[in-house]
Amino acid sequence: MSPDLSAARGKLLPDLLAPGLDVVFCGINPGLYSAATGHHFARPGNRFWPALHLGGFTPRVFAAAEQAELLDLGLGMTNLVARATARADELTAEELRAGGVRLAEVAARYRPEVIAVVGITAYRTAFDRKKAVVGAQTELLADSRLWVLPNPSGLNAHYPLPDLGAAFAELRENLGR
Repeated sequence: MSPDLSAARGKLLPDLLAPGLDVVFCGINPGLYSAATGHHFARPGNRFWPALHLGGFTPRVFAAAEQAELLDLGLGMTNLVARATARADELTAEELRAGGVRLAEVAARYRPEVIAVVGITAYRTAFDRKKAVVGAQTELLADSRLWVLPNPSGLNAHYPLPDLGAAFAELRENLGR
């Protein structure tokens, strides 16, 4: 049974955070499906969960409803912008930049080894890095390293699932802990 999306617009999706995580994955903002279910990357067809597994972060492909289990694996989740929309292009540049400031606060408070922003275009806008590329970034966010991963949306044809998994694996292989 599909969730009721009519009340999900503008709804907030809680972060999944704890101090000292290895990686905090930062999405752009929750989609309506995620907001309606209360789970990150919940829309069927979103490739985040398979990519996470292919990258070696999880022992199997988790369902979005199992997201709380990520904390035991040293992983957390947040979003640049908290409010849910049907599409990320409904967000303003100001919202994304404010999300970058909030993400710096998250990094300072929780001190993960890496903050991994999932979506290069949103990262470029949020941090005013117009030429940023996928992978490790040169700057830190508080004391956390910054990494950019491709957007796992099924609409991102530039990255087929094996390439997406390889991008996640590169991050995992570069963890220092």
